[in-house]
Amino acid sequence: MSHFLGIDIGTQSTKAVLVDASGKLRSSASQSYQVDRPAPLHAEQWPEVWWQAVRHCISTCLAEIDEETRADIRGLCISSLYGGSGIPVDADMQPLHPCLIWQDRRAEAEAEWVRQHIGLDRLQAITGNGIDSYYGFTKILWLQRHRPDVWARTRYLLPPNSYIAWCLTGEVAIDHSSAGNIGGIYAIHARTWSQELLDAMDIPVDKLPGRLIDSTAVAGHLQAELTDALGLPEGLPIHIGGVDAAIATFAAGVTRPGQHVAMLGTSMCWGYIDDSDQAPQGLVSFPYVLDGRRYLYRFGGALTAGGAVSWFRDRFYRPDHPELSEAELHQRMEAEAAATPPTAAGLLFLPYLMGERSPVWDAHASAAFVGLGLQHGRGHLYRAVLEGVAMALRHNIDAGTGPGNPLDERLIVVGGGAHSDLWMQIIADVTQRDVYTIEQQVEAALGAALLAGIGAGEVSAEAIHGGWIHLQRRASPQAAHASRYQALFELYRELYPVVRPLQHRLQKLGRAD
Repeated sequence: MSHFLGIDIGTQSTKAVLVDASGKLRSSASQSYQVDRPAPLHAEQWPEVWWQAVRHCISTCLAEIDEETRADIRGLCISSLYGGSGIPVDADMQPLHPCLIWQDRRAEAEAEWVRQHIGLDRLQAITGNGIDSYYGFTKILWLQRHRPDVWARTRYLLPPNSYIAWCLTGEVAIDHSSAGNIGGIYAIHARTWSQELLDAMDIPVDKLPGRLIDSTAVAGHLQAELTDALGLPEGLPIHIGGVDAAIATFAAGVTRPGQHVAMLGTSMCWGYIDDSDQAPQGLVSFPYVLDGRRYLYRFGGALTAGGAVSWFRDRFYRPDHPELSEAELHQRMEAEAAATPPTAAGLLFLPYLMGERSPVWDAHASAAFVGLGLQHGRGHLYRAVLEGVAMALRHNIDAGTGPGNPLDERLIVVGGGAHSDLWMQIIADVTQRDVYTIEQQVEAALGAALLAGIGAGEVSAEAIHGGWIHLQRRASPQAAHASRYQALFELYRELYPVVRPLQHRLQKLGRAD
């Protein structure tokens, strides 16, 4: 039977799965790493970290299978984090600078320049997206203006999956989901680069991959010299896949409008697909990884979700319990939070630890605990963190829901956050939706493997519903909590506009140190 490898390059780890054509998991692997944060609001990574992790995961997966199964591998597909600026590489394809990833918010001045010189209305009409330092095109402008030596030597700007595909094949290409997620230089209706906007920003089109392909298309074939080194079949087709949030959404079974998925990883991404030209205000839009010539993926999200959990764990639990494993710490955290009442005894958390994406779009937003009193302990604070991210999710769902976009009552949640029973119940109560999760817990890597199977012509997209995934209901809304969480959400919506000017002034004061 044919087998397919799915690789998911995430912000904090890379995962790989090997599955057969029926979706049965044969082996899996992962490797963790860190994000470099050289200054406040900076977030970057060197691509060598990803390449080493990919090689490790491939070798670990293959070590668990026999030679006959190795020979039956028919394709490999790559899912990756949103790479922001992309990796600047020179004419010899050597990285010149770390990739400014999605979390990086250093390009605020560049975003303001675009707002003043091009304008939101024109940019939105062409790209379907807004202006914010989250988007890759502003980060590209930052490299252009602040690293002129790097810019002068840059041959290509490659998203993570394109770079790894080049490492494997020697071919340069970019998928439409990754290109569209760059924002302000991709013409979303024409499905190509916008020469008008590139000219306006003085970005040469030849610094971008000229070959734009579908997520299931073959980017190239495994280079001969890597066949023995990786243990993969000679000439193996490599599929370029796309952005992890969209691939995780596909892995959860989203193949038609109305279905929607929240991914709780380092960040929170909530998304759905549609074939409408009307882009909802405040959300990000780019071609979907399945049938991307027809469907657009719309998503919104919080910059910190699992990131907020990790921050709280490392600051408030780890120092007191250095002997505990990460899993044991999370068990303790969950137990203490579960022992506190809904709305954390009158405590509200704004989860803006790295600024915020949609629908707030404010790089200078900051986090806050509001309502803190002597009656609150660690459990209350941690529950407030979980509730705050759930509020951000509800905020995005409300922004993306309208008369022309009815959404299923069922909300599917994927990612590491889905391991928490308490968080799933909080999300059900806050959103007033039944929450489902995937039993397999391999998400984007599994979606990538399925895209490889589709690209090979050996698996249909509908296979996702026919055995590749199994959904389980994890939580249903509790009527007793509905009114409390509705009141908390209304306060959440009202709070940010009130504290925004104070947060901005505090940030200026902090930068003066």
